[in-house]
Amino acid sequence: MSSEVKVNKISPASGTSIVIGDSGDTVSLGSGVSASGFGKVLQVVTVDKSDTYSLGTTGTWTDITGLSVAITPSSTSNKILVGINLSVGFSVASTNMFRITRDGTAISVGDSDGSRRQATVGWYPGVNSSAVHGDLSYNYLDSPSTTSSVTYKVQANIESATFYLNRSGRDTNSTTQDGRRTSNIVLMEIAG
Repeated sequence: MSSEVKVNKISPASGTSIVIGDSGDTVSLGSGVSASGFGKVLQVVTVDKSDTYSLGTTGTWTDITGLSVAITPSSTSNKILVGINLSVGFSVASTNMFRITRDGTAISVGDSDGSRRQATVGWYPGVNSSAVHGDLSYNYLDSPSTTSSVTYKVQANIESATFYLNRSGRDTNSTTQDGRRTSNIVLMEIAG
């Protein structure tokens, strides 16, 4: 049995939000009906790191200094689009891993399998690695399900090299060879 309610406006009794349906329900729009606000970018928070940073062999996950940013979602149903851009260099060839954390918990990492490192992205510079200066970019749509402040960070796990951010390992003072770049984290709150 279906029923129909016709009104010109529905306003919240208190606060600024209205809940339609319960958990597990499917809410559908009629044919030809349009809606607005869903998927809208509500706020953007970013941190840019232009100075250089180095980290030796760790064997453990270590925060990259300066690549941390907090955001406070306005609704538990909203998503956070996390974008990271890393400009990386290394002293020698080694397999190096990076991951995103939310309040200290790793997110968007590969499945657990033995002693393999669970990472978001990885980089193997290969031959002549001290001259290599590469860029890693990654996006992930997170669901923190909170209206409290959450902090996103980038961590590194370096196998057997020195890792450099925003410069190559060689770092030649030359207009024709090595340069300096920037890295960042961009957070966008998306309306749910």
